[in-house]
Amino acid sequence: MPHIYRCTLELHDSLYFATREIGRLYETEPILHNYGLCYALGFVDSDRHSTTVAEEHAYRYFCSEQVPKYEEHLTPLNQQGIYVTPARAVYHTAVLNTWKYANNNYHVEMEKTQKNIPSFGRAKEIAPESQFEFFVFSKNPLTFPRWIRLGKWMSKAEVAVTELPNPKRQSAKEFIFPYPLNPLDVMFTNQVLSYDTINMPPVSLIRNVRMVGEYYTFEGLSEPLKLPVNMHYRFSQ
Repeated sequence: MPHIYRCTLELHDSLYFATREIGRLYETEPILHNYGLCYALGFVDSDRHSTTVAEEHAYRYFCSEQVPKYEEHLTPLNQQGIYVTPARAVYHTAVLNTWKYANNNYHVEMEKTQKNIPSFGRAKEIAPESQFEFFVFSKNPLTFPRWIRLGKWMSKAEVAVTELPNPKRQSAKEFIFPYPLNPLDVMFTNQVLSYDTINMPPVSLIRNVRMVGEYYTFEGLSEPLKLPVNMHYRFSQ
């Protein structure tokens, strides 16, 4: 049986990434994508073609090119038996920040201008002390960093981890999974019947999923939990 961890993440800074853009408003959805969590937890070392030591947790603050390489970076986690689910908000509040900037065409395009016309935008961010929850599967025991950084501002967050006891694999049945999932990672091994869509890049997520498939149950929890089996990173062609 795999090692299955329930992880709680608490923000110590406001968190910003543009889930959607509505005019001048840039909004952060209270959902954390599983791709971003893999990088933040240190399971991916983007300076190498593959990750050989998951416990390394060496966070990289610089990328030489702004080209996503999710398939190249995350496929080695399949080989190591590591999978991270997206995170849902257990508790969250939002803050709205307004920022201003000046016309800088003369810097970018070498245009002459006599005008400096200020403009503005608004960013809806997730406030400090907001909490998120997600799950990590691994065929070998893992260690986790206590502190990670997320989002455009490299916001600081604290991670608390509990290993779930005595996972038992159940035969394929219909069940409902309320947590967010990456559809590419689950639809090939489970029959998804219905779901709600969360539109966000780079891959929209789903939640409140009614599905047929195998799942894990756990003894000794205060409330029943069913986690889908056979989730792996997959990528559209």
